[in-house]
Amino acid sequence: MTVKDRIKSVAPRAATEQVRELMVRYGERTSDRRPLPDFLVIGTKRGGTTSLWRYLIQHPLVPRLFPAWNTKTSHYFEENWPRGEAWYRSHFPTERQRAALERKHGAPPKVGEAAPLYMFHPLVPARVAELMPRARMIVLLRDPVERAYSHWKERRTEGVEPLDFAAALAAEESRTAGERDRLLADENYHSEAYDWYSYRARGRYLEHLTPWLDHFDRGQLLFVASEALYREPAATYARILDFIGLPPYELPAYDVFNDRPSAGMDDAVRAELTAYYRPHNAALADRLGMSFDWS
Repeated sequence: MTVKDRIKSVAPRAATEQVRELMVRYGERTSDRRPLPDFLVIGTKRGGTTSLWRYLIQHPLVPRLFPAWNTKTSHYFEENWPRGEAWYRSHFPTERQRAALERKHGAPPKVGEAAPLYMFHPLVPARVAELMPRARMIVLLRDPVERAYSHWKERRTEGVEPLDFAAALAAEESRTAGERDRLLADENYHSEAYDWYSYRARGRYLEHLTPWLDHFDRGQLLFVASEALYREPAATYARILDFIGLPPYELPAYDVFNDRPSAGMDDAVRAELTAYYRPHNAALADRLGMSFDWS
């Protein structure tokens, strides 16, 4: 590639970034006119959050995030916490834009974002409770055995996981050692290892949901089995819309997004993980008063 060709390829990206930066600054300057979100999809990772978010933004009363329309999250409450509240508000529509949507569709819009790391990060529940005490949270919970394997497949595809699944599980403790304590000790600390390699830990759902249950009324949290979203997407979507406070809306299709098909899991690894999660799943079902058709 010639120098001229490289300039041509870089120029559009640079221009896009420049425009986005200008939009962010505008959003921050108008942040006092931008209400905070009404709802959050807080997890779980590899539990269908991308599919659910794509369904939600097809509803005429759910605006996309501004200024990054093609994303589902700002990552504010974990990675971007140091940027401050004005930066966070910059992602959401103004009161005037909300009012225009209400006039057009005859009902108030509901604004939100979907961030799977919010459920797992130890500081996020308190941060959300302080800033948005009346927000509603949607929690997708997938069979933790399948979730762990899907998480590993994603990291493998992205090129950040050189180990096979069994080896990655064995290395998880050493890879993530001390990262949770560092997150608790430094509110500005961000840990890629804690996010990337937490295959087993993220499936201990009750451990990570307890702070959310402590900070919010039970009625502010909707727990949905990911398998129900996959198996009965229309009915599950309708239930979620009702929880958020949106009128019913039928989608033309309920496609699965961000799926990563691959060869099956090793039987011995599956058996070990199934046994490992059994008591954790039982405790979760007891606390939530729900049943899950997991292995």
